[in-house]
Amino acid sequence: MRFSIGILAASMLMAGPVLAQTPATAPQPKPPAQHQPGTAAPGTNPAADAPGKSPSLDKPDPAKEAAIRHLMEITQTSKLGDNISNAIAQQVRGVMSRAIQQPEDLQKFMDAFTQKFTAAAPSSAVTDAEIPVYAHYFTMEDIEGLIKFYESPLGQRVVKNLPEVVQNTQRTGVEMDQKAALEVLRSMSTEYPQLKQMLPPESGAGPAPGPGTAPGAAPGGGIGAPPPAAPGAAPPK
Repeated sequence: MRFSIGILAASMLMAGPVLAQTPATAPQPKPPAQHQPGTAAPGTNPAADAPGKSPSLDKPDPAKEAAIRHLMEITQTSKLGDNISNAIAQQVRGVMSRAIQQPEDLQKFMDAFTQKFTAAAPSSAVTDAEIPVYAHYFTMEDIEGLIKFYESPLGQRVVKNLPEVVQNTQRTGVEMDQKAALEVLRSMSTEYPQLKQMLPPESGAGPAPGPGTAPGAAPGGGIGAPPPAAPGAAPPK
């Protein structure tokens, strides 16, 4: 059995570009002094917002829904459904490419899968599901303030650059923690000899890699294997 830190890294890096588009991760304007009467806001329903319980999500009135859709459009959060669908499709293609060897057969399978998958889970359904969540946590005043910010030049820079900032900082954090984990595991290998068979050789030492193993890589994607790049992401430098 081999550990695979790379899987965790891949999931984090893939989530980065999506999560980075959400308004909650970006600098926000000064909160309003009071909430709009009759509108749900954070903390007004402790039972619904308690950990482990889903908040009560009600469809907002048409004016608030229109404002939320506009906010999602300018922050590109409305693309969340497409991003999720594309990531799943790439995962399916990766798995099926090992079972279907002929490129034309693989493409035929993917065309059929994509058609059925899009019909079963349209990306617009994800957007529709997001709207009550925004309505629950933000008042109409909040939404208007966020729209004002994201329509400003600074807000547009945040939308454009924050996904790469998040992705690169996450990659750096994963690499730092992976290095620290390897050092700790190596220090424990005397007490737990089985670790020696699972860890990659230290730089400049160790046996030559086996057949089909890239130099410097942990066999079988074990501990120390470099994290795979997220779909559509630039390879780590």
